[in-house]
Amino acid sequence: MNAAPARLKRRAEFLRVGGKGRKIAQPGLVLQALARADGEPARIGFTVTKKVGNAVVRNRTRRRLREAARLVLAEMPAADVDLVLVGRAATRTRNFAALMQDLRAALARVQAAGPP
Repeated sequence: MNAAPARLKRRAEFLRVGGKGRKIAQPGLVLQALARADGEPARIGFTVTKKVGNAVVRNRTRRRLREAARLVLAEMPAADVDLVLVGRAATRTRNFAALMQDLRAALARVQAAGPP
């Protein structure tokens, strides 16, 4: 079983990634990425706004994002980056394989573009 990546938990960390980082929109999610220079593995945070639904819906959406991130980062590890996955309304209903492909494509664009 793969270990979960380190997490972003403080609001200031989310604001820093959202404000200074690169944003990549996919049909099932939005990925925000900000390069770091410490050589550590990627840290990841998850957020879902109230526009998506009530607390039950938001938590289910966040769980889907967490599992997709765990699986995708196990196959394509990232380092020196903070990632924030933003859930959309489509995240909850999107086929899980398609959601994972959205995340793979977003990560590939982040890695290809280099540091912001």
